[in-house]
Amino acid sequence: MSGRNVVTEGQDSQLDPKGAGFDASESAVEAIGRAEALECLPSAAGRARRLVTEVLRAWDLDELCGDARQIVTELVANVVTHTKCSSFRLDVLRAVDGGVRIAVSDGSRTTPVPRCPRDGAESGRGLLLIEALSSRWGCDRRHGGKTVWAELGNPGEGTCDG
Repeated sequence: MSGRNVVTEGQDSQLDPKGAGFDASESAVEAIGRAEALECLPSAAGRARRLVTEVLRAWDLDELCGDARQIVTELVANVVTHTKCSSFRLDVLRAVDGGVRIAVSDGSRTTPVPRCPRDGAESGRGLLLIEALSSRWGCDRRHGGKTVWAELGNPGEGTCDG
């Protein structure tokens, strides 16, 4: 599946589905989700993977775990590498259709842009990977920063083992 990139202005990413851009016109959302503030450190990626795994297991969506863990790893890596933020917020939201939105909010207003890395480059593929694994991804610019998110609209392969 290939994700579609969406950029919006002025939306605020909280557990409010409309604020996250995950609204009824695109996908019906249950009033369930989980959020956690994390320090902007490389070790946050491990905590984010554990949180996403825990949430997806609780929702009986084990089949989304592999892709979701990879997506959250890339989202966190981008915050840690490309912002000067001391902390960020991770949200995991669930849609009625079984889809999931993983969102990372930080204090930087710099919009992420997919790159075309050269062969042998050791970085620059994160957003391309997110695009390949998600049904849709995007960035909502908001007062005081931005939220970068990815949606898993259809169950992916992999399980929550490990």
